[in-house]
Amino acid sequence: MAYETILYEEEGPIGWLTLNRPHDGNMFNTTMCHEIRDCINDIRRETRTRVLVLTGAGDKFFCIGGRKDGLEDTNLYAGMLPTLEIYESIDRLQKPVIASVNGFAVGGGQVLQVMCDLTIAKESAVFRQVGPMMGSFDAGYGTWYLEDLVGKKKAKEMWYLNPRLSAKEALAIGLINRVVPDDKLKEETRKMALEVADRGAFALASIKAAFTARHGGVGGLSRVSHDLLLRLYLDTDEHAELGKSFAEKRKPDSDTFGH
Repeated sequence: MAYETILYEEEGPIGWLTLNRPHDGNMFNTTMCHEIRDCINDIRRETRTRVLVLTGAGDKFFCIGGRKDGLEDTNLYAGMLPTLEIYESIDRLQKPVIASVNGFAVGGGQVLQVMCDLTIAKESAVFRQVGPMMGSFDAGYGTWYLEDLVGKKKAKEMWYLNPRLSAKEALAIGLINRVVPDDKLKEETRKMALEVADRGAFALASIKAAFTARHGGVGGLSRVSHDLLLRLYLDTDEHAELGKSFAEKRKPDSDTFGH
């Protein structure tokens, strides 16, 4: 599929999704939010891709937030930049997502890398939350998930004081997983992605759903019970006997249960 604001390509088990607005800091706009969501939803429905990499075009910006141009003049949803469409799609994706941070990850771009399962960054990358400096905030994913990574005090410091963190500083506080030389970012990202892709896909999906359940409540739990475990249950002798006895209007043979 051709996209206007992103690029997507498959490399064996790896999907590479690139934010492609380098002239504007790879900032989100409405089209980009919807295209990322739609691309990830397509990845959910195929089995070729076992790990997704998110990165930015160019060598300066991963993503520095969002543009609200062109939104409707309303206080309802149509007047809001739909960044939650991106964050929710990453959370729901049953495959690991790696942020490959190729430059500035600021504001919504910083939240974006937080939402990914793993983050690898080049040495010159910069991480910063600037919401209160701009009179804005992210009172959901950008706070809860950030607190999980760096702790409550450090998360509040990032939001209240808006420090500019180098990649090495981000690594030291647990904000990201790995720092590599600038010219090795794609190579090292590929190595990380291929290593993840060698793990059991079903096991990874189950683990991710379990992590999501902690914050996602009923939604996260449903990903485990419905998307994963229900399929296994539907293949059991117990399910077959219950379905058959129901159809035949008889008492089920309980000796088939629990095996």
